[in-house]
Amino acid sequence: MSGSVEGKAIIVTGAGRGIGAEIARDLALNGAKVCVADLNAKAAQEVAASLGGKAFAAEVNVADRASTAAMIAATVKAFGRLDVIFNNAGISQTCPFMDVTEKDWQRIMDVNGLGVLIGTQEAARQMKAQGTGGKIINTQSIASKQGYPLFAHYCASKFAVAALTQAAARALAADKITVNAFAPGVVRTELWEQLDREFVELGVTQKPDQAINEFSQAILIGRYAKPGDITGVTTFLASTGSDYITGQTFMVDGGMVLI
Repeated sequence: MSGSVEGKAIIVTGAGRGIGAEIARDLALNGAKVCVADLNAKAAQEVAASLGGKAFAAEVNVADRASTAAMIAATVKAFGRLDVIFNNAGISQTCPFMDVTEKDWQRIMDVNGLGVLIGTQEAARQMKAQGTGGKIINTQSIASKQGYPLFAHYCASKFAVAALTQAAARALAADKITVNAFAPGVVRTELWEQLDREFVELGVTQKPDQAINEFSQAILIGRYAKPGDITGVTTFLASTGSDYITGQTFMVDGGMVLI
């Protein structure tokens, strides 16, 4: 890999499972010090324990500013500083367009949209105080580029992340803080297992794995992703190799959405 994350103090939210856990694992393997943050404290602790001495776990509700600030303070206490944050925590829901309620909308937007805003603001406050810049990396999705009728509110939240990434890149450049994003496609994780069950419950599909297999038919590389397919990009974005990049979204979807 061009560039290094050696010794960098990095937070990964939503790191108790799935893509977030794999991001944290690859960062630690490459010498970073990692705060494994998740709403599920037990899951975060298990991941952190598997990474060894350069990692610790923090419980966080990314939609709550005080909780996010406490996570950052714990990271600074443990590592002395904050160099990088991955605003990765996110939730989804399969729901036909006409059935999305105000409650559904608010729940998704609080975590996926507001959580990224708060995480970016609070990380930037710490980075500004340090005076040495930093990196903010947000998790988007193919759903930040196209609207899907069974995920309208989720797509809206990821379009919001795209806007926040660009706005923050412009707002924070003078402080030497870069803001970028990566956009996975279909990744086989616990989240997709949830979506697969919801497809069956809604009668959209008839059997397990039908949804993920049908969604994957549009992938040029010919298969859905595993979390490890994402980390080449995520570790690069956290590294010194990405120092001259800001305001960008990196598609990591096997060629599903071409932009």
